[in-house]
Amino acid sequence: MSVARDRLERWLATRDARLSGLPWMRTESHAGRTVRFVADEILVQDASTAIAHRTLVGLGHRTSEIAEDEPTSGLRRLRTSGLDVSDAVRRLRGQLPQGSVVGANHVFMSTPHEHGGPFGPPVAVDAPSAKLISSDHASPVRVVVMDTGIWLDSPLPVGCYSATPENHETVTDGDGDGMLDSDVGHANFIAGVVAQGTTGAQVRIVKVLDSFGVCTEADLAAAITALTDTDVLNLSLGGYSIGDLPPAALSAALRTFLAGGDRVVVAAAGNNGVADRPFWPAAFTASGEAWADRLLAVAAHDGTAICEWSNTGPWVSVAAPGADVVSTYINHELFSSGWAAWSGTSFATPKVVAAVVDRVATAGSVTAAAAAVRAEAQGSVVGGYPALH
Repeated sequence: MSVARDRLERWLATRDARLSGLPWMRTESHAGRTVRFVADEILVQDASTAIAHRTLVGLGHRTSEIAEDEPTSGLRRLRTSGLDVSDAVRRLRGQLPQGSVVGANHVFMSTPHEHGGPFGPPVAVDAPSAKLISSDHASPVRVVVMDTGIWLDSPLPVGCYSATPENHETVTDGDGDGMLDSDVGHANFIAGVVAQGTTGAQVRIVKVLDSFGVCTEADLAAAITALTDTDVLNLSLGGYSIGDLPPAALSAALRTFLAGGDRVVVAAAGNNGVADRPFWPAAFTASGEAWADRLLAVAAHDGTAICEWSNTGPWVSVAAPGADVVSTYINHELFSSGWAAWSGTSFATPKVVAAVVDRVATAGSVTAAAAAVRAEAQGSVVGGYPALH
């Protein structure tokens, strides 16, 4: 086993050990891969609510024990103790018209999830000499980094991003182990990559991941559906689904978002080192949806080859630098400059975002800029994939 593969296996084992301790989450093995979802609940669209209730009653659950809420407009979440989620979803899919929103409330994670990632934890580095350009001199392109909250004590200048108080990171040791939680600073790092790669993008932070880089499909779908003033959405997160089917609620949210005009989504391909499994939302590029060409799925390369830990597959749009990326982290006693080197498809993704932003002025639109990035990448192939450098 190579050193990189050994590190990947240890990283995955560490992540799995922590996630297995979350009482609200369940895991199942599908096609030899782990799928994570919220226990005892399913997601359906409004029009399917009555059928869903009848199905759960038919599975032995009392009507009085089925709780219901609306995580976002048009989406219902049904909960009941002891629910066999996979069975309930399978039965409902057999009853509802094709294309209906019905599925588990999948769990998605940042990429990477832990500090002990493919190349280990972030490494402290000296601050680069180049100054970050404030959004006072920004491109008109509006970028949303939907991620962890932003950590305010950071070398990332306030003028390079915006975030309302509810999108600030306030938890640094959620499990009380005396150590910094694994994904504190993840959004800072991503925003810093965008800021370094453009002439001043307007970057807004929207918090959806907790300080360990975990969110649910329902929360992610609600956050995406609520977006308005957004041109490019950075999603350095993702996960697998039951039956490898497109996550229904996330699909509906992306459809709504991308139907809203000249918009593009750029999503990480994931860090599991596999090529035979769709990783969502990146894998929507091959879903056949009418909006699929407005989503770019990003794998990571190290300058000469695809990183061993990067997911690949026919749904990957482009590869970008993702090994030992240098960006803004947090001010901390172990990071005297506040800057770090970190690896993952999380950080290849904002490099593609920056490339899209910088091409809008000449391309004439965001979608045309994304097409220009794809075309440019065709001229440099790494590991069989179009690549940016």
